[in-house]
Amino acid sequence: MACATAAQYRAALVADMDTGRVLYQENANELNYPASLTKIMTLYLTFDALEHGRLSLDDYLIVSKSAANAEPVKLGLSAGSKIRVEDAIKAVAVYSANDVARVLAENLKGGQEESFADLMTRVAREIGLNKTNFENSSGLPNDDHMSTARDIALLSMAVYKHFPQYWHFFGIKSWTYNGKTYTNGNRLLSSYNGCDGMKTGYTKKSKYSLVATAHRNGHRLMSVVLGAENKDVRANIAAQMLTKGFSMLQSGAGGIVNNTYVPPVQTTEPTKTVAPVANDSYDAPNTFASAYNAATTAAAPKYSAQKTAPQQSAVVKGGAGVQFGAFSSKGAARNQVANVLNKLGVNAIIEPTGTGLYRVRVYGLGESAAQNLKSSATANGIDSYVFH
Repeated sequence: MACATAAQYRAALVADMDTGRVLYQENANELNYPASLTKIMTLYLTFDALEHGRLSLDDYLIVSKSAANAEPVKLGLSAGSKIRVEDAIKAVAVYSANDVARVLAENLKGGQEESFADLMTRVAREIGLNKTNFENSSGLPNDDHMSTARDIALLSMAVYKHFPQYWHFFGIKSWTYNGKTYTNGNRLLSSYNGCDGMKTGYTKKSKYSLVATAHRNGHRLMSVVLGAENKDVRANIAAQMLTKGFSMLQSGAGGIVNNTYVPPVQTTEPTKTVAPVANDSYDAPNTFASAYNAATTAAAPKYSAQKTAPQQSAVVKGGAGVQFGAFSSKGAARNQVANVLNKLGVNAIIEPTGTGLYRVRVYGLGESAAQNLKSSATANGIDSYVFH
């Protein structure tokens, strides 16, 4: 489909954003480092806070010392200074500023980026991103910070469907702040007819990645390219996929799956697990379609961005929950999340206790459902208890 060889990038996908139909996918379910594509979720939660009145575009956010010390790329904000929410969104969407991503995370989640990252992962599970794990708000290198082309596509579609009023931020070509002009790294905004978004990413480990969207003849397509060798490859492959996708829509051609071998991403602790799903068969079109429907429902789910207990969040449906243990390391907690998912079919979350432990929990259950889940856990050899 593309002129570049698969060795020049790790994964790719192109899909219809209005229907969820995948037109082409290559290694779309292989784990990769998302780099700054992570910021799509940071902005998703920011838009959620705006939509539900927890923020306004004219609010000012305080810059912490931690945010000021974030690694480049950054605006270079000083500790104790303030930035307007609308400018913060533009700094992240256009310039991919890591310090401002951390400002948003800390202001939305009680001053702690780690807590915000846990919320990001929890929301990812809620909208069907089953192979994604976030460790920070910006995508800075972390061996446990993982996603896939499939999950990134679903997340980007969720932003488009849930928060169309903020979509224009991803199409800004340049932005001036404090007398300096910052240019969007997505070169397709200027070179590809109809391109209106969305986000670039790069770290040394992840290499070059891009989500690009375009609107033509009443259709809106998205391409995702992960792990490209350089900026030219990611831009060229994204453009070629979009062009081919529009052609396939016009001709009525069926979707294409082309999985090739790519070496697994390297981690320092290969035993750590990013929670898998029970049935890893994402290539089935109906499976992706179901995930698309879940990720793009008409009303965006409400998530508490305040520093409150998860059971107080608006997503909670009942006052009971089940805990599946507390662990001294996040890696052990993730392994338990995977164990619970594989044996019980339930997506648990990891919750820091503040004392160095990580609890594995399911919230929002009715009393009967909680007791039934506990019984099922016991039958499968998993220790648990019901809490309220």
